[in-house]
Amino acid sequence: MAVGLKKMAIFLFQKQFFFRVVNQNMNTETTILETKRLLDSRVIQYNHLDFIDSDPIQIPHKFIRNEDIEISGFLTATISWGQRKSIINNANKLMDLIDHVPYEFITEADNSDWMRVERFVHRTFNGDDCLFFLQSLKNIYQHHGGLETVFTTGYQTNKTIFGALKHFREVFLSIPHNHHVTKHISDVTANSSAKRLNMFLRWMVRTNENEVDFGLWKGIPTSALMLPLDVHTGDVARAYGLLNRKQNDWKAVEEITAVLREFDAADPIKYDFALFGIGVFEGKNIKNQ
Repeated sequence: MAVGLKKMAIFLFQKQFFFRVVNQNMNTETTILETKRLLDSRVIQYNHLDFIDSDPIQIPHKFIRNEDIEISGFLTATISWGQRKSIINNANKLMDLIDHVPYEFITEADNSDWMRVERFVHRTFNGDDCLFFLQSLKNIYQHHGGLETVFTTGYQTNKTIFGALKHFREVFLSIPHNHHVTKHISDVTANSSAKRLNMFLRWMVRTNENEVDFGLWKGIPTSALMLPLDVHTGDVARAYGLLNRKQNDWKAVEEITAVLREFDAADPIKYDFALFGIGVFEGKNIKNQ
């Protein structure tokens, strides 16, 4: 136990030192233009099909039918916190439980099928949560036109992703549920960063020649997307002077996305690949680039 705590302390010290050095360099040597050039180079480096091999987006890439891509993507995004290896393993287990036919399962499952998914667990996302999520998706596809329609309708209310996420949560929780499931659906009205939902929207809306994201949904423009802000993207954005707010909340999402729109108004969230890639794959070595 003592050895593990010592390793953790060393890791945290190295991380703090890295970001302190980067901030010092940024204040004295690096301009915003140079930062944009760096991020543009990292978009090229990370926004390609090899990225899929180590990312949860590989799960919806297993499917062809639009509804299967949407549902598998949404469920995978829902459990996308913690170690990525664990996320991918558990997402595959969930696909096993629904027979790798997401749309057919939620629309045709019988009682024995529903009981089967109650075995699923990912961290605090338990079997009851999983059962509710599948039944809510069934309600959305049977009575609200599907996930694309719900998100697009919410977006059309005031032409913002905030509106899309707010409307989606209201529809998703419109069937009877216990309080525990609400923690797994981000509430932007309570200033949540909604990282997993913003990531899901990136997958569904954004398209590019490299075919990492799907570009299935046409009613929400790529230019409107918001950054899936997490500890990695937040730390790197702060290190490069792109984000001042300390909390990873919705206000921070708005702040950093506004900066990224200055870099590329049509496709600001392509920089998710750069910020995430730097934070996860490069660590303290980025100061030497």
